[in-house]
This record gives sequence, C-alpha cells and structure tokens, in this order.
Amino acid sequence: MSPRPPNRSTAAAAILAACALVAAGCGTDTKPTAEAPEVLVTDVVQRDVPVYGEWVGTTDGYINAQIRAKVQGYLLAKPYQEGSLVKAGDVLFTLDPRQYQAALDQAKGDLAQSQANLVRSEQNVARYRPLVEKGAVSKKELDDTIQQMRADAAAVEAARAAVDNAKLNLDWTTVHSPIDGIAGIAQAQIGDLIASSTLMTTVSQVDPIKVYFPISEPEYLRFAARNPGGVTEEGAGRVPLELILADESVYPRPGKVSAINRQVELQTGSLQIQALFPNPDNILRPGGYAKVRAVTDHRTGATVIPQRAVQEVQGRHQVAVVGSDDTITFRLVEVGPKVGSDWVIDKGLEPGERVVAEGVQRLRDGMKVAAKPWVPPAAPTTAGVSTGG
Repeated sequence: MSPRPPNRSTAAAAILAACALVAAGCGTDTKPTAEAPEVLVTDVVQRDVPVYGEWVGTTDGYINAQIRAKVQGYLLAKPYQEGSLVKAGDVLFTLDPRQYQAALDQAKGDLAQSQANLVRSEQNVARYRPLVEKGAVSKKELDDTIQQMRADAAAVEAARAAVDNAKLNLDWTTVHSPIDGIAGIAQAQIGDLIASSTLMTTVSQVDPIKVYFPISEPEYLRFAARNPGGVTEEGAGRVPLELILADESVYPRPGKVSAINRQVELQTGSLQIQALFPNPDNILRPGGYAKVRAVTDHRTGATVIPQRAVQEVQGRHQVAVVGSDDTITFRLVEVGPKVGSDWVIDKGLEPGERVVAEGVQRLRDGMKVAAKPWVPPAAPTTAGVSTGG
C-alpha cells in the first residue's frame, strides 16, 4: 500500500509559519539609541598664581595689665565702667583707707618724736664741746653724746621712710589703671575683702593688637630658603599679612610679623610667630579667632582647573578628560595647592585640554558626551593659592 501524500494545505501553513519565525528573528531592532549625556566642560588653563599660606591663631592684647591691689582692704567703690576704654591713671577701684590713714598718722608722730630726739642730741653735743676743753666734761661723755646724736639721726631717717611707706599704702587703697586700654568686667565686687593676690580686673591695650600663630618647621625652612635674611623680624615684617575673622570676613587693615620665637616647640614641631595688626576702632579683642594669610611664593605658568572637576578616589585624584571626539577618559592627576575655587595640577594635564566641571558623577570611561561650556561663579575678592596651616 503506497504512502498517503501530504495534505497541501497543511504544508503551506507550515511554510508560512516558518517564514514568519525567520522574519521575526532577522528583523531590524526598532529600539531608539540612548542620547549622549550632557556635561559642562572647561578648558585647562595656565596662569601665574600667588601661593598663600594660612595659619590659625589667636588674638591677644598688645599689653595685658592684671589689676591687683598692693594692700589688703574692703572694696568700697568701683568707679570705672566695665568694658570701657580707660586712660592711664584713671581710678578703677577704691579700698577702705582708714587703717592706712591711721598708720600714716602714727608714722608721722614717730617721725616728729625722732626729730625732737635728734635736736636734743645736737644741742647736747654743742654744749659739751667747750666743756671738754675746760675739763668740766670728760672726753668719753662727749663721745657718747655724739654717738647718741648719730643714732637719733638714723632714727629720723627710719621714721621718714616709715612715713613714706605709710603714704604708699594709703595711696594704694586707690587702684589706678597703669595703661590706656579696655577694662574688663570686674572680678571683685563691692564689700569683698581684697588681698594682694586678688585679681580685680584686666586692662588690655588693643591698638595695635597681637596675633599669635604657629607655622610648621618645614614652612619656616622653605620661607628661609626663599628669603635669605628674611627670617629676621625686620625681613619677615616686610611680608604683608591678611587677617580672616571668625565670620570669614577679611580684616581691612594689613598686619606684619613683629617677632619670631627663639625655638621650635618639641611637642608640635612648630614655631610661634607674633604679628601686629592696627586696631584703632578697638574692634578686635583678645582671645579671638584669627586666621592669618600671607603670600609665601609665586607659581609661574601653573596648570589650573576648577576644584569641582577633581574627584578623590581611594586617596588618589582623577579628572574626566573630554577628547576631541567628545569621548570621556578618566585620568589620574597629581594635585598641588588650591587657588581660591580652583586647583593647581602638578602632573597629568596639559593646557588646552578639556575637563568635565559638572556631571562627572554619571560618567564612565569611553562614554560619549554632549559637551557644553561651564560658566564659573564670580571670583572671590581675595583669591590665591592656599598651602594650609
């Protein structure tokens, strides 16, 4: 029995189904291609920049006079206004003077008694001298009288010194300011028993005002190498200093170095520097925060890019470089000091190259981007390289 021929309609359907499958597998992909991400880029520039050093310090009075009484007594009055400007000689405190007035009166009485004794001794000597020549008085009696006169003269001097001392003690019951300056809040109150060890207040001369700040030993040596002879106070004083206050504002008056300490501190490896800043309005006060900044070097033809273009990854720095075909290449760089909102690049970039300033977080190596120019913010009024402190 011969095989049954296949059904034509069934074969046709199978052929059509196979063609549909082939067409589905070989058809073109209609999914749209992803657009290149938009990034903001900036050119690597080359320019001369000043190198700034910054150090954190503390303000202090040019003179800080601790006001203490020389004598003990009850505090009767405090005529000065706390926190005000006082002049040298102004009365700050008054102690009870009665016991010192009594001591002065007694010393004056003792002086009068000693002076009377001296007058009597002088009269005896004058009377005995001619009597000795006549033999009416012995030589020994005259010598004894002369010695008594000398003792009485010494007693007068001692009594006079006691009067002077009593006057001083009485004067010291009125406590004066020794300098022009700002008087602090009183530590002693009316009615307190004041001893010579009692700190009553402090008066500080604040124009000019001192600023103390430490610099590291390597910084000091680099400065010395660049400024032969400039490590003295006279040489360092020619370097103008800027003062940045606690609110980040820049103090309008420049200062200068007035003293360099004699030694490097063993615990910190730093050298203490003393600077002076004019303070005619008494705005700056002792104990305040002070960041001192000064130009320590100049870099000629430094390679500079915005700080925001630099990424730190595991202790290394990298930037996204945009090639001529708008392809991203991540490159490691060696960074130098910061320049305001920019960063000096010591190695890894060439002037004229383009780097991504915004949008680098979503990029990967080899990606195509749509590059648009980055517009930097307004430059700060005091831009410069900061070496830290």
